[in-house]
Amino acid sequence: MPISPAAGPETAPAARPALPTPPGPRARPVAVPRPARHTRPPGGAAPPVTPLLAVSGGQLVAAPRSAPTSAARRRGRPPSSPYLRLLATPGARAFTAGNLIARLPMGMLSVSAVIMIAGSRGSYALAGAVTATGLAATAVVAPVTARLVDRFGQARVAVPATALAVLGSLALVLCVHHDAPAWTLFAAYAATATTPNTGGMSRARWAHLHRGDPAALHTANSFEQAADELCFMLGPVLAATLCGALFPEAGTLVGAVLLMTGVLIFAAQRGTEPPVTPRTKTVASPLRTPGMPALLAVFLATGAVFGAMEVVSIAHAGGAILALQAAGSCAAGLLYGSLRPARNTRLRLLLCLAAMTALMSLPLLAAAASAALPVLALCLLLAGAATAPTMVTGMTLVQRATRPEQLNEGMTLAVTALLGGVAAGAAAGGWLVEHAGTATGYTAPMSAAALALVVAAAGGGYDRWRRA
Repeated sequence: MPISPAAGPETAPAARPALPTPPGPRARPVAVPRPARHTRPPGGAAPPVTPLLAVSGGQLVAAPRSAPTSAARRRGRPPSSPYLRLLATPGARAFTAGNLIARLPMGMLSVSAVIMIAGSRGSYALAGAVTATGLAATAVVAPVTARLVDRFGQARVAVPATALAVLGSLALVLCVHHDAPAWTLFAAYAATATTPNTGGMSRARWAHLHRGDPAALHTANSFEQAADELCFMLGPVLAATLCGALFPEAGTLVGAVLLMTGVLIFAAQRGTEPPVTPRTKTVASPLRTPGMPALLAVFLATGAVFGAMEVVSIAHAGGAILALQAAGSCAAGLLYGSLRPARNTRLRLLLCLAAMTALMSLPLLAAAASAALPVLALCLLLAGAATAPTMVTGMTLVQRATRPEQLNEGMTLAVTALLGGVAAGAAAGGWLVEHAGTATGYTAPMSAAALALVVAAAGGGYDRWRRA
């Protein structure tokens, strides 16, 4: 009575003595296998499966145990979405939550300051001058703050720097509420320039956690850019709602509380913080890195696209329509991050800038043809679809061109160039609207996008860019 394997089990170990067979037709003895020992092989693999013995048709059959269920097989399978895999990184959800809370005031504080100052003093010119002063101060102070973050760590620098910025916002509220002299408004708002670049610090954490994994870093940069667009889309709406529904200072106060709370949560996640690299000698500024000046010029021109589009669209159709551009950019950024990035990052940047230049012509054509508001809204939605991929690719090049111990400083320089472009683009768009009309004003963002494309194509540092 031989053993008939039902599903091909492995060869049985040494057999015990044969068992006696019942009377009847002559049968051969049956060898019963010894039970397999449940020893775990090296590397933590599961023990071998012990076959089950059963009698079938007068024969002793060795049958395998039940195979793992499909649910058990799925339990160890990684998430299919690249964003779920990204957020599954240990500690990523905690620092991302804190960073999003801290980043929301970016779109709140300037709008809240304009509403608060203009409502109290009756002068939009004064409100605009105060916010412009704060922007100029940020362009000077932000790279210094980022350099300190690189040298001493995110938690040690970001928390006191944020506390100083929050004190500046509270001082601005007190000066406006108590009718202080105008110069105090400038001084108080300039103090908010110490706000750390929370988006840059978050990108630095992703770069540290996923170093050597370009695909994961591409997804992380796309996620961060989509978060930026979301904050700039929701921030102004939240600020205007708070200032209108409660009192003029409400937007600034809530923004300051959110900023401090978010930075404290973010800084508390020490397990994902990039380690500080000790410097044994003086390191040159990232500005002297090959290719970096051309990249910053691209960011400057791209910022001009945003600034001009904002002013011209508000003048042509009101500020609410701008949310569609941000929504298009946010959706495109998330889709772009789920795709596998091309190997040649510099070529990818050129293609993104070419697409942005082409899509920026759509609002110009709609406005020139006096199209209905829904048509213009659709054009703005499509125009925003190229901005996030352009920013993601540009930030990837900045990360690759910057030393690891200067990553926060390099990304803050890019953000500073972007803010400078926003100011220049807003001024150019406003001049065109006033002297040539709103339809002609849409030539400003398209021209700025074309300028960014020319700079990227003719910029220096090609050897460094090609290696990226």
